Amino acid sequence: MPSRTKHVAAPARAALRQASSELLNHFVDGSMTADAIEEAMREFKRALIERALGAEMSSHLSYEPGQAKPAGVRDGRNGKSAKTVLTDEGTLRIQTPRDREGSFEPQLIGKHERHFTDFDDRIIAKYAPGHDGARYSGSVD
Repeated sequence: MPSRTKHVAAPARAALRQASSELLNHFVDGSMTADAIEEAMREFKRALIERALGAEMSSHLSYEPGQAKPAGVRDGRNGKSAKTVLTDEGTLRIQTPRDREGSFEPQLIGKHERHFTDFDDRIIAKYAPGHDGARYSGSVD
């Protein structure tokens, strides 16, 4: 039986290429040093992690930021906390979302977790087809 693999449709690939090009236009306006490239990658990684954590919070609360709380939902957003994590490329300072009841358990970078290695593997595991929402179980230093 042939295996079924998901392929990104041509229009989606084209949109991704266009978005990547626009993003690069914001970062690169001429020649860059290796340090400047590393800094841009760290900033992108930080933004990506924070966006993913925000999406986890929205899923936890069952509503998006700026929307009214659904009926019966008592918990709500309660700002953010700064957290320094150790990545494969060094330390990274991120903002993690909080909820009023303290029941939010982030999956990407758990509470009290400081090591965030194998970034690519974690992102792939989180968003891969068939992902059951279980926490990434890869090795952490």
